[in-house]
Amino acid sequence: MSSKHPYRSFSALFLTTLLMLVAQGSLSTYLGLSLAQQNVDSIWIGALMSCYYLGLVLGSKLGHKVIAQVGHIRAFVASAAIVSACAMTHVLIDQLEVWLVMRVIVGMGMMCQYMVLESWLNEQTESSQRGTVFAFYMITSYLGMIGGQLMLSQFPELGIAPLLIISMCYSLCIVPIALTKRIHPAPLQPAPLRILAFWKLVPQSLTAVTVAGMMAGAFYGLAPAYAASKGMDTGQVTLFMSVTILAGLLAQWPMGKISDRIPRSRILRFNAAILTLLTLLMALLPLSGFALLIATFCYGVLAFTLYPIASAFANQNVEQNDRVALSATVLLTFGLGACFGPLLASALMQLISPAMLYAFISCCALTLFLRLSRVNYTQKMVKRMMDEQQNAQFKMGSGDLVSSPLAAALDPRVDEEVVVAQMRDEDFIAAYQQVPAGYDEDIEQEQQSEDHFDPAEPANNYPRNTEQNKTV
Repeated sequence: MSSKHPYRSFSALFLTTLLMLVAQGSLSTYLGLSLAQQNVDSIWIGALMSCYYLGLVLGSKLGHKVIAQVGHIRAFVASAAIVSACAMTHVLIDQLEVWLVMRVIVGMGMMCQYMVLESWLNEQTESSQRGTVFAFYMITSYLGMIGGQLMLSQFPELGIAPLLIISMCYSLCIVPIALTKRIHPAPLQPAPLRILAFWKLVPQSLTAVTVAGMMAGAFYGLAPAYAASKGMDTGQVTLFMSVTILAGLLAQWPMGKISDRIPRSRILRFNAAILTLLTLLMALLPLSGFALLIATFCYGVLAFTLYPIASAFANQNVEQNDRVALSATVLLTFGLGACFGPLLASALMQLISPAMLYAFISCCALTLFLRLSRVNYTQKMVKRMMDEQQNAQFKMGSGDLVSSPLAAALDPRVDEEVVVAQMRDEDFIAAYQQVPAGYDEDIEQEQQSEDHFDPAEPANNYPRNTEQNKTV
């Protein structure tokens, strides 16, 4: 690989990524707009997005098996062909039940494609160039998403033409990767799932990942319908979506630099607090035009950086040999959150009004802020109690007998159970067991020099492009 221009060596993979994301980014918006124009209940729109994320979750397991059996290129070609056929099914069949099945299949196929691309980049990128390569990969993904929105803006009446272009992009993304001269990567190894163990180890991070998934799923699935309900035409809706995605792209680098200097747990709480207020205002105020674009730009900056910051926060608190399992757990957690988010938000939109999309997101952000604050406070109190217990062990007494727990045993006024408790120091043991290994760095920030945003580990710090953040 060229040391000066590492991205040139992976140009085929990047071109494949661009075409794939143009198709996927426009397909979700197309389906949401199409159903909104037909006055279909919001619950169906939310269900379509939930089924897509369900497919991503299921595809994470299936993709490993397929790639291990037939190799990366064959797995990618087969997945792309199936996804392309599913996109064209929307032209032939208008039954929503069938569309739900197609979205599950599309999600499974897309996850397999993501796994091929990212595992290929991970394996064959030199350590000194990993950050550059994956930064370019993320930029390509965002540009594909924005390109898909701009493509839709050229078809204000929708129709079948956008679906034809989407299917073409899915088909054409096969060509660069099929003709690449690069050596095939080694077969994937299954990543173990240890969900409960990691929830105890990094509770703040996984809570933020779950909420980020709920927000992302709800936004990408239902924002087009929300925008259409405000009287926007197709061009205005695609501009609304493009501005939000562009904000997420522009915010990644500066937010990563900020997280190098400020504790990530504090940034997560700040983002959640501001998101709560911002989305509540978007739900209550009749914003339109330029004001709405400014609001959604700010939303993209805050919401689309939750996942990478939370993922980086989780990775800083685990050992190196646990990071593969953590990555699999984070992706599954994000996918499960994204499955439920659109369903809940669409139900509220149908029962009350389209503005409930942002009311739902506001509730998610508030729940995240309260949860993070509670966990952070609990960890501070437990840590403080541990420090007091440890300091007490080193206090000087008037003699060896006074400082020994055996002194209690020589006092006839003391109950035997008290002696046993003092000998075992049960309070300290119980307190120690309550402190998770991923203790919040707010307490001893000056001692947490390892708290940094590592661009050399983008596969852990970013979503697997699933409606980014994971982008779709």
